[in-house]
Amino acid sequence: RQYGGYEYSQQSGFVPPDMMQQQQPYTGQIYQPTQTYTPSSAQSFYGSNFEDEPPLLEELGINFDHIWQKTLTVLHPLKVADGSIMNETDLAGPMVFCLAFGATLLLAGKIQFGYVYGISAIGCLGMFCLLNLMSMTGVSFGCVASVLGYCLLPMILLSTFAIVFSLQGMMGIILTAGIIGWCSFSASKIFISALAMEGQQLLVAYPCALLYGVFALISVF
Repeated sequence: RQYGGYEYSQQSGFVPPDMMQQQQPYTGQIYQPTQTYTPSSAQSFYGSNFEDEPPLLEELGINFDHIWQKTLTVLHPLKVADGSIMNETDLAGPMVFCLAFGATLLLAGKIQFGYVYGISAIGCLGMFCLLNLMSMTGVSFGCVASVLGYCLLPMILLSTFAIVFSLQGMMGIILTAGIIGWCSFSASKIFISALAMEGQQLLVAYPCALLYGVFALISVF
């Protein structure tokens, strides 16, 4: 029934006519959105990105080729150092060499891991300040720690020799002095090649010799 332009129903009461006109019968169709992309295009997109990504070790900063080249540069003191490779913040090799040095000291009955890492940190900080004052280009702390850590490799040979023989004699003093000179010469050679500090190798080798002399004292005594 209708009263004054309004329709009356027994279930819902008075209903305005504009609301009655908006009601449409339900047809039973469900809205389906259009597909904006195809799975093939997504696979090609992700596949191309995965192929272009560098290896995981390279993303972590671990390059075995550079580690091997740096190790050979330290083992051959007369070999010319590549400044582009040496001027990197590679700490994978130095961490391994520090652990190996501490392990050889442990085999000799000396638990000196704390001293090794503590002296390494203080020495790297001191060389970082000194090289930034001496060089024109400047150097990062990671580069200093990397070079000093790689040049610790000959000291591992000294600590290994100390496992079997005593270094508190004339032959031990000569061997220790030779190892200190080896480490300091290699470190100074790498620093002057990476920082373009020609003619200053002796000035850089002196503080390096002081640092490696402390490691030698730990190995001898």
